[in-house]
Amino acid sequence: MDDLARCAIEVLHRNDRGAWTRPSPRLYPHQWSWDAAFVAMGWAHLHPMRAVAELFSLLRGQWSTGMVPHIVFDLNVAEGHYEPGPNLWKTASHVPRGTATSAICQPPMHAIALARVREVAGHLGDAAVGEVDDAIVDLYPRLDRWHRWLHTARDPEGTGLVTILHPWESGLDNSPRWDRPLSAVTPDTEAPPPRPDLTYVADPAERPTDGEYLRYRHLVDRLIAVDHDQEAAMATHPFRVGDVLFSAILAAADDALADLAVVAGRGDRAEGHRGDADRTRAALETCWDPELQACLDQDRITGRPVRSDTIGGFAPLIAGCSIDRAAVLVDRLLGETYAGADGLAWSLPLTTATTDPRFDRRGYWRGPQWPPITWLLWRGLRARGHARTAERLRAEAIDQLRDVGCREYVEPF
Repeated sequence: MDDLARCAIEVLHRNDRGAWTRPSPRLYPHQWSWDAAFVAMGWAHLHPMRAVAELFSLLRGQWSTGMVPHIVFDLNVAEGHYEPGPNLWKTASHVPRGTATSAICQPPMHAIALARVREVAGHLGDAAVGEVDDAIVDLYPRLDRWHRWLHTARDPEGTGLVTILHPWESGLDNSPRWDRPLSAVTPDTEAPPPRPDLTYVADPAERPTDGEYLRYRHLVDRLIAVDHDQEAAMATHPFRVGDVLFSAILAAADDALADLAVVAGRGDRAEGHRGDADRTRAALETCWDPELQACLDQDRITGRPVRSDTIGGFAPLIAGCSIDRAAVLVDRLLGETYAGADGLAWSLPLTTATTDPRFDRRGYWRGPQWPPITWLLWRGLRARGHARTAERLRAEAIDQLRDVGCREYVEPF
């Protein structure tokens, strides 16, 4: 076993809470939704059923509507350690008994993760696959309800593009993608909310600003004001954006869910899941900007695309797109504003183009390289026939991890 594998295993064990994994001991002490999916893929290489337990643990917080909240809180963590904590969200009447959750969601990586767990289990033999398959029978209906909620509550007109109600739902919290729609949100107060997160990092300048947090908190308050009613929020909420990257992940997850449906004995549902994925891919084509050569988010309030040059523009590569579209995106991905930027320590995609005036090499989602994004692009490249480019990203990503260790994100220069 090499040093990198030992590092990864150590991180998993250090943050293992029994049936779920915290992203970090101080900054993120609860269970996060799309983090849990990536964590499950890591556990699969050690114990496939521990990976399955990660997903079951997350889904204990699933609402009766089908929504999977972005945080399932650990009630043993002291109040005030993380903000906004469980009491602020006012979700007690919505959550399963014995749990506390947030009231927003994150990208639906879970079907992708479960399919990957099954694939990894295949290297361990038929018995391991059989155990995972038994779990899929139980997990499939929950994931089906989760996807159905996204396709209805967050896309009531059936356009194929999912609307998010908070930047946190994107997973890319402070990306420049959200600057313009977030600037239209007017907080009720100028007093900054509690920021314990600033005490847990070496450089607070890497974190979102107080101004952003004011708006994040205001958006939570607005959801509380309508008692988390999705129909009301979709009509009146001050932040409503059709998120191309979230939708792309959903398309890829719908394809994975179709395969899981067959394993679960629900092959009759597979065609519907693939149809959902195709509809989303078609919607992403309508969001293509030929000048920027990128897929753009859509502001549901103004009716206009949100112009920004960020990793979100590569959404079709993750969803699965035409060979011609993939070729254009690969050229951009490897070009001088992303993975081919001058001076990069590792030739990996940046989260914001170097030519975007809001690029910040240390600014969380405003420039740094993120291993989960690299993984999603690697997966999309392989699926589109760009195996050589995918392998190049994989090799660079492993070199990066060997150089800096298991980090959430990396300053790229």
